[in-house]
Amino acid sequence: MAETLFSLDRRNVRECQKLFRGERSQEYYLGDYWLDEGPSVEVKAERKSVGPISIIRMTTSPKSYFRRTRQHIREDATDLAVLWFVKRGSLGLSNQCGNKVAHPGDFAITRSMSPFLIECNVDEEGVNQTLHVTVPTHILRAHITRDFDTGLFLHCERPEMAIAENLFTDVFEDDGNLTPDSARALVDCALQIIGNAVKADSEGIATRQTIADRRLEEVLRFIEVHLSDPQLSTTMVARGCGISPRYLSFLLRLKGTSFSELVWEQRLEKARSWLTATDARDISISEIAYGVGFKSPAHFSRMFKRVFNKNPREYRGLADNDAGHDETGIALP
Repeated sequence: MAETLFSLDRRNVRECQKLFRGERSQEYYLGDYWLDEGPSVEVKAERKSVGPISIIRMTTSPKSYFRRTRQHIREDATDLAVLWFVKRGSLGLSNQCGNKVAHPGDFAITRSMSPFLIECNVDEEGVNQTLHVTVPTHILRAHITRDFDTGLFLHCERPEMAIAENLFTDVFEDDGNLTPDSARALVDCALQIIGNAVKADSEGIATRQTIADRRLEEVLRFIEVHLSDPQLSTTMVARGCGISPRYLSFLLRLKGTSFSELVWEQRLEKARSWLTATDARDISISEIAYGVGFKSPAHFSRMFKRVFNKNPREYRGLADNDAGHDETGIALP
């Protein structure tokens, strides 16, 4: 359930600089925070923490500002990125790269290690509302490869951004029914979706798939769906996808593989993951063997040991003992 990070009205507005980071000054980072003078003051920031990530919904009246200077950075080297989704009003962003304004539907990132000024401008009804997400920069870099050292600004209404915003909102509004692991999975999914959207924007992807691309997707999907069938063959796949076996071989060469290599690689890798993630009391090695398309547990055991240098039982034992698993490469027979 979300908690109040800070709340301001006319009685305590002059303490905004002291209050904006929460009771223990543990949220955000050092900076200057202030509001315009106005006949009324209503500011509320609510927070939902998910591991090291915070989802914050802030509603502000009147106009407010936040400034991060080089002096602040010298005094507090906390490296956080903030993902901004504008709900009402607009968001003015000024930094060494210039000035930009984000409206509802736009997306922006600020980073604490680069100076900036944020202006939260109210709408015609005198309200500004943002949903913003604070993410340690080293976590965000795993999802966004594009440079955002001085921030990032996208004028876009990509469907990925709307989906990511909805995921963050659902986690924020959850009243405790989600487990911590589920909440973190949803947040990680939202970050990955944002990374995909940023990549697509930077590459100008409105790219149309070629016929070969679409056919290859159909082939890979068919193989994934039917991977557990020990009778899976080029003839079966070609017939199911409405292409010739020769064209199937051509499509897989585009991917740099052959049918046999692809199928055995997927079967062994899925079996390895299954062994790592399950207990012998839940599912037996024989069930795993049949589940990934082997005709017999003996055949599965021989091929698995040839690739991973351990038989399935030994490998599962290592997983149960929390041993490292560095045998991820697959050398096919």
